[in-house]
Amino acid sequence: MQQVTESKSRRGQFFKLLWEAITGGEKEYTSGSIDKAIFLLAVPMILEMVMESTFALVDIFFVGKLGKAAVASVGLTESVLTIVYSVAMGLSMASTAVIARRTGEKDAEGAAHSAMQAIYLMTGISVLVSLVGLFFSDKLLLLMGASADVVSVGHGYIKIMLTGNIVIMLLFLINGIFRGAGNAAIAMRSLIIANVLNILLCPALIYGFGPLPAMGLEGAAVGTTIGRGVGVLYQLYHLFIKKDGISIAARHLGFDPAVVKKILKIAAGGAAQFLIGSASWIFLVRIISIFGEEALAGYTIAIRMIIFTILPAWGMANAAATLVGQNLGAQLPERAEKSVWRAAFFNMVFLGVVSVVYFLFAPFLMSFFSTDPEVLRYGAQCLRLVTLGYIFYAYGMVISQSFNGAGDTRTPTIINLAGFWGFQIPLAYLLAVVAGMGPAGVFVAISIAESAIALAGILIFKKGRWKQVKV
Repeated sequence: MQQVTESKSRRGQFFKLLWEAITGGEKEYTSGSIDKAIFLLAVPMILEMVMESTFALVDIFFVGKLGKAAVASVGLTESVLTIVYSVAMGLSMASTAVIARRTGEKDAEGAAHSAMQAIYLMTGISVLVSLVGLFFSDKLLLLMGASADVVSVGHGYIKIMLTGNIVIMLLFLINGIFRGAGNAAIAMRSLIIANVLNILLCPALIYGFGPLPAMGLEGAAVGTTIGRGVGVLYQLYHLFIKKDGISIAARHLGFDPAVVKKILKIAAGGAAQFLIGSASWIFLVRIISIFGEEALAGYTIAIRMIIFTILPAWGMANAAATLVGQNLGAQLPERAEKSVWRAAFFNMVFLGVVSVVYFLFAPFLMSFFSTDPEVLRYGAQCLRLVTLGYIFYAYGMVISQSFNGAGDTRTPTIINLAGFWGFQIPLAYLLAVVAGMGPAGVFVAISIAESAIALAGILIFKKGRWKQVKV
């Protein structure tokens, strides 16, 4: 009887803690249980990323019904968009680092002022990207090696995605602001709103529904833009009106070059990390495109499935970044380091389970997205080979984000440059083209290189120089 009572009590405590995490009941994480802090931060961040990755799968499911050319055009477009997203992620990362540090220092005014400067920066960059999309979308697809058929199908999609990039850019950025302040629940809810709308609008606009016309592939882009635009409006409401967690008032609206310079310095390293990685993925896509539309389509679907599990794992990594920033701000470097190792361990358990599932059931899982036997073959091969390195990825992504949370964006940038450009791309070309392995050579190179990058990050992190970074 006593054991039953204790079991019910533990379940009750768990659900109470889960509710606290979802509703955002705690903002500052510089004291108390580290495991509890990780849980309270990671749950909403993981749910946030689950929604993002769910949409990626739903989107490719409906786009897949439009044919191989549509899937290939989405794959090529996303390779271009990853460069844009790299800038957004860099600024988001910088905002998280700066605002987490101010939050740990109990400087709410400094946090709000820094948030406003980051919004100014992101808005200016997004305008430039929109101009590129408006005038050069076709040329970008051709540059990526798209066939005439793919350009014909995909030129409208890439134009809409690039010209409407501000909603995606701000969604990334403002969620980074909320994470840094410790209010991951608002970031979670904004993505839930955005992606539920995406999921509803995507099939309706692609195929038509009631008064809505069938727009084909362009409908997927319009649905994404509308859904994420509504998510941004929700974020702005909490920043400027409800003032929940972090509060921006009229006194914070002035442009501050000194703060902008500080954010840019951190963001440059963060953006460089993602640009290096994104540009390497573009080269990998370019190598895979040599082997035909079936290989490219299979790779595109498999990567969406990989993202489905990688993004939730990034939620855990983002939780570690916030804990590092806040605890360094509170002059607690040892607590910051302990938080990183605990978060990495939890991440390793999660991705270890996922890797087993993907390896055993890859063909079955791929069959939900395509019936083409060659697309299925390449996609299953990609899933199995790439996820062999998942346990290493688990530690690598947490370590990388922890450097960034400390404001040390330079170290992971150097690691990424050496790992992706000095190792992954040459290895992929050698295995796929020179050694004649085909797309499998690219998949093997991804797994080997990502594992090596993770090991390098762990060795450097242990030296502890990140604890001395000033933000």
